[in-house]
Amino acid sequence: MALTDNTFLRQYELKVNDELAIIEYSLQDRKIFLTKLIIPESVNENTFTEEFLVLVLEDIRDREISVVPTAPTIAKFIRKNRKYKRMLPVGIRI
Repeated sequence: MALTDNTFLRQYELKVNDELAIIEYSLQDRKIFLTKLIIPESVNENTFTEEFLVLVLEDIRDREISVVPTAPTIAKFIRKNRKYKRMLPVGIRI
């Protein structure tokens, strides 16, 4: 799976079954706000969503940017996966 960071549209994209899975974001200072998650209906949502989020969060970690999840699904994933909680900015808890 090839993850694309479309900086013009401010979204991460992953092509699956000729459709796009998207995570929209807003970048401010050294923080990235993950605002919306769009998964195509043709995809097995649970497994794919987790794999997609891991790809995006690993890319963000490599860029050394803090993450602020505003989409409920993304916040729930980070809450369940402790290793990504370290990516939250100081003072932010989910």
